[in-house]
Amino acid sequence: MTTTTAPSGAAPARSSSSARVATAATVGTALESYDFYTYSYFAAFFAGPFFFSALGDAGALAASFATIGIAFVVRPLGAILFGHLGDRIGRRSTLLITIALMGVATGLVGLLPTGEGWALFGAIALVVLRIAQGLSLGGEWGGAVLLATEHADARRRPFFASLPQLGSPIGSVAAGGLMLVMFFGLGPEAMAAWGWRVPFLIAIPLIAVSLYLRWSIDETPVFKELAAKGQRERNPVWAAIRTQPGAFGVAILVALLGIGSYSLMNTYTMGYGVTALGFDEMQLLAAATIGGLLQFVTVPAFGWLATRIGSARVVALGAAGTLLIAFPIYWLLGSATFAVLVALMIVGGILPTASWAALGGTMQELFRGRHAYSALSVAYALAAVLSGFIPYLTTELGVLTGGAWWHPGVVLAALSALTLVGAIMAGRMRRLGDEDADAAQAAVPEEAPAPV
Repeated sequence: MTTTTAPSGAAPARSSSSARVATAATVGTALESYDFYTYSYFAAFFAGPFFFSALGDAGALAASFATIGIAFVVRPLGAILFGHLGDRIGRRSTLLITIALMGVATGLVGLLPTGEGWALFGAIALVVLRIAQGLSLGGEWGGAVLLATEHADARRRPFFASLPQLGSPIGSVAAGGLMLVMFFGLGPEAMAAWGWRVPFLIAIPLIAVSLYLRWSIDETPVFKELAAKGQRERNPVWAAIRTQPGAFGVAILVALLGIGSYSLMNTYTMGYGVTALGFDEMQLLAAATIGGLLQFVTVPAFGWLATRIGSARVVALGAAGTLLIAFPIYWLLGSATFAVLVALMIVGGILPTASWAALGGTMQELFRGRHAYSALSVAYALAAVLSGFIPYLTTELGVLTGGAWWHPGVVLAALSALTLVGAIMAGRMRRLGDEDADAAQAAVPEEAPAPV
């Protein structure tokens, strides 16, 4: 795609550079991940005492964790709402709304009043803000993937589809690293008094950066072509379900390992490692952070591999590899030293990361452009909701098996097998998304720079 130069006196042309577009897409998913992990730490340490103390210690902790779940519950509603907007008013315009909603809601959490007199107001406001964040989450990922891929040429599309996936490690490392630095630098008392607000308030300048990046880019060729030809769906969510029901099921299967392994490894295994295996919390957090840092290399590497062998094959490769190590990794974990723990977190992270990195490219290929925003958003949101129950289901399986070492391996193996089946089926389907993107780019004439 070429970038046009505006004539003197006209508004400056927005950029269609694939790199700039991918950056704009990735920033949003990074902010999404940053919010998730920042709020998870807040819920674990502060939300209960600040807003739910009237429920008692156990009730306050349960209520604070329930506010995490609220965002997952409303996520499909956000996917339907913003998916509809993304297929009706455009990818870029909708992503400006989602990032603004996310950033404002996150920043306002840091401004909530605390104290006994404000407990009820704070609790209600916190729930409302979490609902707003959950709605935004539902519309962010699908649009980010389309923004990155519908601007890219066919050869590089799988690589650019992997870049929004970098948002997860960027957000998790930023949130975890900031929390560690602040806890060590300020101490528990200062953190409880005012320090907890800082990670939320940082979201406000991040909004400005994200909005600028997304405002400065152009709408995607696919949507512009659909709008020009009057081919936008009146009800894109229903159209996607009605015309491509099989693709919906395949997309959910493809997404399960990439999303679910994160819930299993970074949520359940953390608690399991402390309570059942005797690891120190800081050891597990350090190992997870190292694994997150490694994704800065592995995600684009697997994205590059997808340009060579195809996105669906990379997803299948990650799923098959994870299936092979699912039981050995938990068998070794029971007697691991810290060095072995780090090694296991790295190995256990690399293979699911292959499925995660190629997830966007695989799902984008499945759906027609006219309802792609809705289809990607809803399928991803449903997979995320299912994955949100993985820590609970794994805990129950542990109870049923008497805490057998292999019970988390069963869950990881099941996720891997389902995603492997989905990837094989996806690889055999027509690449409808690519066909629409190729046609839209071919219809855009080359534009010469305007004379100065």
